[in-house]
Amino acid sequence: MYAKLFVSFWKIGAFTIGGGYVMIPLMEQEIVDRRKWLSREEFLDYLSLSQAMPGVFAVNMATCIGRRLGGFRGVVAAVAGNIMMPVALILMLAVFFRYFRDNVVVERIFMGLRPAVVALIAAPVFRMAKSAKVCWSNCWIPVVAALLIWLLGVSPVWVILAAIAGGLLYGFVAERHKKEGGSL
Repeated sequence: MYAKLFVSFWKIGAFTIGGGYVMIPLMEQEIVDRRKWLSREEFLDYLSLSQAMPGVFAVNMATCIGRRLGGFRGVVAAVAGNIMMPVALILMLAVFFRYFRDNVVVERIFMGLRPAVVALIAAPVFRMAKSAKVCWSNCWIPVVAALLIWLLGVSPVWVILAAIAGGLLYGFVAERHKKEGGSL
């Protein structure tokens, strides 16, 4: 089991360009669809937890999933597999960066990768929105949150705290209406 966990996370870490969030579709395909180690709902729960935890997202996901599947040894296998290739690549790039940092071809390659990275991040966002039951009546919430952060410079901490307060208030009001025989 530990070897399979290591190899799965090694593949995820080795073939991901663009950071932790680009790993989401690869992780989902490997962990949920191919290996069937987690249900889609469990995967989304770990995804939410990993985003809320401090630290590197990809390592947080490897930690959560590794612990769920194999305890402490599962954590070691998943995290080691996940970080091995990126660390090796970063070390190689650091050694050779001065030789090609001004190379026009390399610069253009990285510019060409940007749209692909955006698409790789957008795909799981839409999939998660569907799983979270985001619809036309409530899609304004993430849009307003993004605009507050992007345009007005509001700290994400305040947006998260406001979302928590709003969710608690909505739950309280919904529960009260339910007890009174009404519906929201």
